[in-house]
Amino acid sequence: MTGFLRPLGSTGLTVTAVCAGGSGIGGMPAVFGYDVPVRQAVDVVLRLLDSPIRWIDTSNGYSDGASETRIGQAIAEYGGLPDDFLVATKVDARDGDYSGARVRASVAESKERLGLDDLPLVYLHDPEFHDFDTMRDAVDTLMQLRADGEIGHVGLAGGDTRELSRYLDLGGFEVLLVHNRWSLVDHSAQGIFDRARADGIAVVNAAVYGGGILANPAGATKYAYRDAPAALPDAVAEMDKACQEYGIDLATAALRHSVDNPAITATVAGISKPTRVDQLIQSLAADLPTELLSRLNDLRPDAQHWIEQHPS
Repeated sequence: MTGFLRPLGSTGLTVTAVCAGGSGIGGMPAVFGYDVPVRQAVDVVLRLLDSPIRWIDTSNGYSDGASETRIGQAIAEYGGLPDDFLVATKVDARDGDYSGARVRASVAESKERLGLDDLPLVYLHDPEFHDFDTMRDAVDTLMQLRADGEIGHVGLAGGDTRELSRYLDLGGFEVLLVHNRWSLVDHSAQGIFDRARADGIAVVNAAVYGGGILANPAGATKYAYRDAPAALPDAVAEMDKACQEYGIDLATAALRHSVDNPAITATVAGISKPTRVDQLIQSLAADLPTELLSRLNDLRPDAQHWIEQHPS
C-alpha cells in the first residue's frame, strides 16, 4: 500500500490514509439503524490494534461517551496503546453548554474513559449547532489546552462547510474533518478542502459512504442520515451496477474515491465488525480501472445544492 503513511499536515504526526471511525461502535441505533454490543465493539478495536490501520476517530459525545469507554476497554485488554497508534477524539457540548469550562471537562472525561493521559489530536466538534458569537470561549480554551500541553493538536470537525469556514477564519486549527460532504455523489466540500490545503491544514474526509447508502445501496433511501433527494438513490443504483460490471463493490469505489485523492490526507471509515477491518485492507489493495472511475464521475448527481440547503 504505497503512500499509506502520510504526514498529518504541519502537526508532525504521521497517520495512515484510512482512519477507523468509532461512532458506530458506541452503539447508535437511532442513527445507524443497528446496535453494537460491547464485546463486539471491543473486538473491533482489538482487531484494529493489530492491523495496518494506525488510528481511530471518536468523540466525547458519541453514545454519551460509550464509544470512548469501549475503546478504552480494548486498550486496557491489549495491554496498553501501541506507540504508533493514534486515538483522535473531539470535545462536545453537554445540555447545550459549550463553554470553556465544558471544553475542559470534555477533555478530562475523554482521558478518563480512554485511559490515556496523552490526547494527540482533539477536535472542536459540530460547532455549527451553536451560535458562533458565543463559541469564542470554547475555541480559546481548546487552543489554551494545547498551549498548556494538556492536548497535542487542535482540529475542527463538522458538516456545514459554511459555518466551518467561519471557524477557520479564527486561525489556530491544524486539522479539518468534514463529514458527508465529499463522496462519490457529492463534492460540496471541495471549496473548504482547497482552502484548508492552501492554509497548511490537513484534510480528513469522513462518512464517505454517506451514512450507508454507498456501502449497502440495495433499498437505501437516506444520505447523511436524512431522506435523500429523489435522484440520488437512482444514481447510486447506476453506480453500483457499473461497479459490478468490473467486479468491484461500490463500497470499495467509495473508499478509494477519497483515499486516492492527493488533496485528502486521511479518510475516516466507520467500522462496527472485526471482519470489516480486513475488508478495508482488501479495498485498499483493489485495482480500480480508470474507465470505471470515469463512469462513476459521469454518474455523480448534482447533490451540492441539496446538501447546502439541508446542513446536518
